[in-house]
Amino acid sequence: MEDKVYDVIVVGGGPAGLTAGLYLARARMDVVLVEKQLTGGAPALTEKIENYPGFPEPISGFELVDRMRRQAEGFGLAIVPFNPLEGLRDERDVKVLQTAEGEMKAHAVVLAVGMRPATLGVPGEEEFHGKGVSYCATCDGAFFKDAVVAVVGGGNGAVEEALFLTRFASKVIIVHRRDRLRAGGVLEERALSHPKMAFKWKKTVKEIRGDQKVSGLLLADVEGGGEEELAVEGVFMYVGNIPNTGEIKGTIDLDEKGFILTDEALQTNMKGVFAAGDVRSGAVWQVASAVGDGARAALRAQFHVESLKGTAYI
Repeated sequence: MEDKVYDVIVVGGGPAGLTAGLYLARARMDVVLVEKQLTGGAPALTEKIENYPGFPEPISGFELVDRMRRQAEGFGLAIVPFNPLEGLRDERDVKVLQTAEGEMKAHAVVLAVGMRPATLGVPGEEEFHGKGVSYCATCDGAFFKDAVVAVVGGGNGAVEEALFLTRFASKVIIVHRRDRLRAGGVLEERALSHPKMAFKWKKTVKEIRGDQKVSGLLLADVEGGGEEELAVEGVFMYVGNIPNTGEIKGTIDLDEKGFILTDEALQTNMKGVFAAGDVRSGAVWQVASAVGDGARAALRAQFHVESLKGTAYI
């Protein structure tokens, strides 16, 4: 693998990466998609997607991204397991991806590495991870049948997962630091009217308590109104996201939050390296926009490679 130079390496198997791989494979580029986990990214863990164009009926996130994977592989895209990226360097017309098991080389790279859930960093969070603390309702919701659980956060992701949890829990309490949800429209209407849902407004989690597993939360009032204990058997965190860019910091330019900066062609400061999807600075974290990013990055990467070879169409 270290001697081979691909046309393009796509890093990441979410909607952006799968779309980029699809476009490049269909264009008969020598492309490989590398992914350290199962393909699909965060949408694969989403119980229901209702706003992806062309699907008038809701579709599970897993089914949607699985269709993307099968379509890309149908055009010959190779998807291979990949150890976490340890670095990226530029050798003029060749980009070198560094991993613990060696290097991979290509004339262009599409970074679609996505992001991961942020943690609160409060006492008890790490101790009870997997013992009542979760970051994925679709993964762990079934373990909380007839239980009272809390969801921390008020954005679209938090509300979607809270609604999913009502399938199992007897009560779902949203803990939010504001006095209203950030999620709007249909999601807000469903949450506010759901008989199993309750709300703790203007509250933050100060501590997660329990013995062998979670038994409650200590909440603080954002306006200084004192603390409150809340009995729950589980808590699901949706307090933001962290881009998976730690290994390329210092090589690829990032914004103040660690997301990748690109130009209008989605190219980074390293010529021939493009970024797409949620990891890109300014992305709106929607499947539809990630797919658009993937297509655009793929076309720009293809043009870059063909320009190097002198085969680009003007």
